[in-house]
Amino acid sequence: MQEANELCANFIRESKETVVLTGAGISTNAGIPDFRGPSGIYTIGKYDPDKVFEFISFIEDPKPFYDFAREFIKMLDSCEPTYTHKFFARLEEVGKLNGVITQNIDALHERAGNKNIINLHGSIHKSYCLKCGKEYRLKEMKRKIFEEKIPHCNSCKGLIKPDIVFFGENVKDFSKAEELVYLSDLFLIVGTSLEVYPANSLVDFSRGRIVFVGKGTSRLNRYVDLLVNEDIDSFFRRVSFYLKALLGEI
Repeated sequence: MQEANELCANFIRESKETVVLTGAGISTNAGIPDFRGPSGIYTIGKYDPDKVFEFISFIEDPKPFYDFAREFIKMLDSCEPTYTHKFFARLEEVGKLNGVITQNIDALHERAGNKNIINLHGSIHKSYCLKCGKEYRLKEMKRKIFEEKIPHCNSCKGLIKPDIVFFGENVKDFSKAEELVYLSDLFLIVGTSLEVYPANSLVDFSRGRIVFVGKGTSRLNRYVDLLVNEDIDSFFRRVSFYLKALLGEI
């Protein structure tokens, strides 16, 4: 019987249309806690998620979000993409990955080198003024976030909101994500327990093989073709061994 890493490598090698869905678990080895994990903000009580990520609360009082944002940006500045981020970037580079769908807002897929990314929950890379729509890139927003308690627009003094999805807002490009999964023949689900709607409905569009990789359990365990319950980076390092002729060194 083949080991899981060799079987996954064979799935990737045989696939014509591979798509990846990632969640917080892919970034924990980079030093970014899972928001819902043991040391995440949903658990430790340092921040109230309803005040930090709820759209109406943000409009009424943006201070809790920007207090969190300053700490989150410091964390991002001190971390690098994980081995698995780089593995998926390399898969795309050699034409073996059609796209990444991610629930994360840390932009580590972009930093690793992936190009075709659907950020369901948005990205920290840009922000915009809620009044006039002026866009701000991350470099300028970093300066404003640390120099101003609450960033406001240079042009109209309107409140600036990051381009991430808050509670009460629709996820981004979901129809594109549905189509990407529907057209795939291999769907890798990595670092997410798929407990958050609507991302957890994407599996319903898959018509090919499904591989689930991550610590913990998933409601989809009995439906997947391959279930791997272990450290994500360790697993994909072993997968890459069987794909060395295709990927080279990562």
